[in-house]
Amino acid sequence: MVKLLKNHSILSIANSYIIDSPSPSNLTYLWSYGSLLGVVLVIQIITGVTLAMHYTPNIEMAFKSVEHIMRDVNNGWLIRYTHANVASFFFIFLYIHIARGLYYGSYTRPRVLLWSIGVIIFVLTMATGFLGYTLPWGQMSLWGATVITNLLSAIPWIGVSLVEFVWGGFSVDNATLNRFFSLHYLLPFVLVGLVVLHLIALHEHGSNNPLGVSANIDRVPFHPYYTFKDIVGFLAFFLVLSIIVFYMPNLMGHPDNYIPANPLVTPTHIQPEWYFLPYYAILRSIPNKLLGVIAMFAAILILLAMPFLDTSRVRGSQFRPLMKIIFWLFLSNFVLLGWIGAKPVSEPYITIGQNCSILYFAWFLIVPIVGILENTIYEMRNNK
Repeated sequence: MVKLLKNHSILSIANSYIIDSPSPSNLTYLWSYGSLLGVVLVIQIITGVTLAMHYTPNIEMAFKSVEHIMRDVNNGWLIRYTHANVASFFFIFLYIHIARGLYYGSYTRPRVLLWSIGVIIFVLTMATGFLGYTLPWGQMSLWGATVITNLLSAIPWIGVSLVEFVWGGFSVDNATLNRFFSLHYLLPFVLVGLVVLHLIALHEHGSNNPLGVSANIDRVPFHPYYTFKDIVGFLAFFLVLSIIVFYMPNLMGHPDNYIPANPLVTPTHIQPEWYFLPYYAILRSIPNKLLGVIAMFAAILILLAMPFLDTSRVRGSQFRPLMKIIFWLFLSNFVLLGWIGAKPVSEPYITIGQNCSILYFAWFLIVPIVGILENTIYEMRNNK
């Protein structure tokens, strides 16, 4: 069997990535989230294509077509709830995957390309999630789309024209919904291509490991050591997903999205899905519209600068006590931003959001200082 795998070109590629791929022997379950993200992407594509067969991208019919899927299509409720909840799990796993990369220094050389592709996947996933959130055409879908697309009007000179181009008219209407549906259907397949590039870049230099040191001496084949570990993660994920889909399907949704979209009635508090809330909090913490938009996008794209900001000679935070402290402070601040994003625009939430936004960007300035400080301490110890 092994000889057959190695002789066939396509199977040999699969063998080199899934079976014989040399992996560090000390990887923990935190390294299983990459595989979980792959499974989640496949589920989203399968359920998404199935839903597209019954969905009508028309402002008069979109909400009714979703109800038709829920009530009349065989197991339509199961497909729809699975698609909606797996979207939330996608971001849960993605945030954990990114946090693990930040903690263990997976962005450092020679994995800069791997990290950069991962950040691009993150941005594209956020765009796909936003487009998908508008499709049910409930109250929060309509007004969320209106508020977020209106942000483009802050761009000098071309902002208003750009918003009208995105809308396909002078307001969020039928043309907008059609465009969002088309892009939401297309982008997951673009994500698949980026994931393939991500895997190629990973295969080039191999996985990082918890110790942050070279694992070339102590490596094991991916199968069976990590395939079985990934299967444990899959089973745990499907168990939790099943509980949520069957017993708490609307746990991570917004109740206003079960009200048909009405452009004449504005919701009391407009907010995006939970996975956008930290960046939404940064956006609204700045009174100036243009600066708020710049800050929101900068909060995501600044991750691309991490390979150049980390000045430490030690990879990861495992043996860096100062870096451990500021990492957990950063993570706590990020969670607090998410909490602020779900609160009304009033005091004390405005002030807390502004302070948390400043701390978010300050962290990226503190990282190189901590690296230099730790390098100095290590040198002083070695010279004694």
